[in-house]
Amino acid sequence: MILLFGSNGYIGSEFEKQLSKRNIAFIAWEGARKTSFDQLQTLFKFNKINYIINAAGYTGKPNVDACELNKQETFHGNVLWPQILVHFCRLNDIVLGHVSSGCIYTGKKPDGSGFSEEDEPNFSFKQNNCSFYSGTKALAETSISSYEKNYIWRLRIPFEAKDNPRNYISKMLKYPKLLQAENSISNKQEFVSACIDCIEKSVPFGIYNIVNTGSITTDQLVDKLKNTIAKDKNFHLISDKELYANYATAPRSNCVMDNSKLLKTGIKMKSVDESLDYCLNNWTI
Repeated sequence: MILLFGSNGYIGSEFEKQLSKRNIAFIAWEGARKTSFDQLQTLFKFNKINYIINAAGYTGKPNVDACELNKQETFHGNVLWPQILVHFCRLNDIVLGHVSSGCIYTGKKPDGSGFSEEDEPNFSFKQNNCSFYSGTKALAETSISSYEKNYIWRLRIPFEAKDNPRNYISKMLKYPKLLQAENSISNKQEFVSACIDCIEKSVPFGIYNIVNTGSITTDQLVDKLKNTIAKDKNFHLISDKELYANYATAPRSNCVMDNSKLLKTGIKMKSVDESLDYCLNNWTI
């Protein structure tokens, strides 16, 4: 039995959909922010829970700038709540799967390659260069890693074929100005499928960068949009300097990540180009 948190969110709702499609027994628990340790223990008493999937957290709306204004809620959702789950899982011998983020990195490695799971986050409170959101996500990974039966699934800029405010493609269509940068990205459906595969295939515990293979720059994605769903739209690309001078307060993460560890388990991810092209050619509103 899987206990799923965050089922009403953008990623959590996809977990609920795919778990149901695979006929995997699960309980969708809403209201993680108000859930106590004692409530979890009572639930465990009456249900044989083997796994927890935590897709709950605080991301800030419309973007991470909101986390700078709501630090208490951000810290509770992204740090204290995972700590509660670690304690609960350790006490009851439950496997914990946690949806994390690639936003704990910035840039690429010196040799131009993407960051692997072995690379220490370089966009965190420790470096004093990050947003409050990124800092809390890095802290959560440290806490969860202290428990041996864990999966940390790193998501990076989710996208899909359906219009949604959380969809990277939708954001590209909506924002008047776009930052020129290079990033790894994650197809939402592929991400969730890979997470569930980790459980079903019993792959080794640990951290996994669940991103599509490769990376993409903003201008490359703009070209794809101009050739498909936004032929008549004018896109305006800006630099970091203009972004922080006029549009953003919190530092932004732009990074490239290596998914080799995941692929070696036999779990497949499409290339960035293949996955994006599919979404753009099957776009729905």
